[in-house]
Amino acid sequence: MTATMQAQGTGDSRIIARLEAEAERHTTPCGAAGDTVWHAWGDARSPEPPLVLLHGGSGSWTHWVRNVDGLVAAGRRVWIPDLPGFGASALPDGGSDADALVEPLADGLRSLFGPQPCDLVGFSFGGMTAGLLLAAHPELARQLVLVGAPAMGVVPKRQFELKAWRHLPPGQQLDIHRYNLAALMLNDPSLIEGLALELHVANVVRDRMPRRRLAHTDILARSLPQVTCPVHAIYGQGDALYKEWITALEAAYAAVTPDLQGFALIPDAGHWVQFERPEAFLQALLDALAQGAQRLHG
Repeated sequence: MTATMQAQGTGDSRIIARLEAEAERHTTPCGAAGDTVWHAWGDARSPEPPLVLLHGGSGSWTHWVRNVDGLVAAGRRVWIPDLPGFGASALPDGGSDADALVEPLADGLRSLFGPQPCDLVGFSFGGMTAGLLLAAHPELARQLVLVGAPAMGVVPKRQFELKAWRHLPPGQQLDIHRYNLAALMLNDPSLIEGLALELHVANVVRDRMPRRRLAHTDILARSLPQVTCPVHAIYGQGDALYKEWITALEAAYAAVTPDLQGFALIPDAGHWVQFERPEAFLQALLDALAQGAQRLHG
């Protein structure tokens, strides 16, 4: 690890530690294996619905580390689980892909919020999971925002390949993690050192959901016709999941989504758009949430 990264990592660790210290920790049952761990920030008296953020694959709540403060400052009560099988949460029963997360998350949302629907935001694997969740349980969310979501059926073949790292000695793993961040997550290579690398390494070693395949299908596109609430989509313009095929996404959403309210491309951003362009992403997300709420209150 370079001296620059060590210096950056010290400050980054303080950011993570502060948010962890400020968070309320809640748990809900996750099958027979244990609990789903939820983190909450912001004023519990907020008149807005709970804002639930689902992280991406091989991730944890820290996929949203650069967004929590801005959303709380905007008056939202923010809830972020470690999805079952990732981070501090237990493995789900019955599978190792997004479909196995639907019932534990549905039970968790009902346990935490009762009949009150949330505003649901899903990033990448978490977006696909959110689509499956609301297709099965549409009453759980007032509106849905999909961020960098896969499985829309517009890409003819995988646009990137990640390198294996678990078989390597620790001293050789860091370069692979840097490569994988550049291949999939970030458009700007200067962001790879420091916080992004620190979070990525901490998250991937806790990924206990191997052999996930649904992201390479069209399952989100097949789920969205059953999602009746307002839906927005936000992507980085340089998202490595789609590359040149990102131009086909808006039409794909419009073809299958009953209440598509908006589709936003954020320039100079890759797949992990909320990390790479946090200010632009915050504005796009708040605009989407406000538009969806206005649509509902009509």
